[in-house]
Amino acid sequence: MRRFLFCFGFLLLLTATVQAADFSKWAVLVVSGDNHAHSGAPSAVFDNARHDLVAAFIRMGFAPANIAQFAVSPDPAAQHSGTPAIANTLWDLSGRAPDGCLIYFTSHGTPDGIVIDQSVLDPDKLGKIVGNACGAKPSVIVMSSCYSGQFVPALAGGNRVVLTAARPDRTSFGCGELDHYTFFDDCFLRALPMAGDFPGMGGLVQQCVAFREQQMRAAPPSEPQLSIGANVGAAFRWK
Repeated sequence: MRRFLFCFGFLLLLTATVQAADFSKWAVLVVSGDNHAHSGAPSAVFDNARHDLVAAFIRMGFAPANIAQFAVSPDPAAQHSGTPAIANTLWDLSGRAPDGCLIYFTSHGTPDGIVIDQSVLDPDKLGKIVGNACGAKPSVIVMSSCYSGQFVPALAGGNRVVLTAARPDRTSFGCGELDHYTFFDDCFLRALPMAGDFPGMGGLVQQCVAFREQQMRAAPPSEPQLSIGANVGAAFRWK
């Protein structure tokens, strides 16, 4: 009997260890920063990702009421992309959804930051916005743009997973007028149902992007960056 109780207790402990996190009280911010391809022609490539990412996050258990979207093109589901509005909305969201932050930007990038409509949001400013709203809460921050590795130092933290589409000195691929998603956004969406936590998913995205770039002979490789804080644990797992 004693052995049975010990085994049963161990199984309960194991179950608790791998239990999925409750994302229903996380603040979610999804930003599409531009509505043009790299050629300057109109393109929905970033909005396509925004729309489908929100749907995917809802399926994972993030609450629709705690999700805010931003876009440049008119969309009833989104506010107009602008840095002050993004900062204020994230602050408000984190107040009513205090358990964590999930932030995803997809846009063009420059060596100075990420494009938000007619302006460029730099790493230091975004770091302050996220720090003010999310602090030390469990946070996942994804920057999908050229040169997005520059955001890692400003966003990395002990309780954060930061994933970027490229090295600080590299472009990413797939933002033409005929593309449905960028390479990185496509790989992120493909990796979500395959992974069980955000750190593991980051590795899958890196592998997927490398494969796509080799397949399409896109060079030099973008080399997505992944930062996993020392305190990242069960709060980042969904299955």
